[in-house]
Amino acid sequence: PPSPTMTSVLSKIFLLSFLLICLVLLPPQTTAVITCDTVFNDLKPCLSYVLVGGNVPTECCNGLKSLITNAITTEDRQMACSCVKNLATAATDEQVDRAASLPGKCGVKVPFKISRDVDCTKVK
Repeated sequence: PPSPTMTSVLSKIFLLSFLLICLVLLPPQTTAVITCDTVFNDLKPCLSYVLVGGNVPTECCNGLKSLITNAITTEDRQMACSCVKNLATAATDEQVDRAASLPGKCGVKVPFKISRDVDCTKVK
């Protein structure tokens, strides 16, 4: 029979192995990383187009693509939606229309409608 010391060592090895397997199998924990500051900074190059029209700057499209790429979780996308919605509440109808046209002009799929009345809690 194994000695008591050997049994203790084997049970510790088994416990440690079990814990390591559990850690590997756990789904990764993700938290929202998008803030309104992030949204504003990414979309700042779009401001002149939204305010007065004209040509959409390349930097605007790059910022929009970056924002969508970094909005990994549902919480990220809902936060981005809420920030854009809040910006839209202070804009004119023409400015909201120009902002809503950006995904098409930039070739970016945005997971929510850019408008004042979008329900951001339904964004997935």
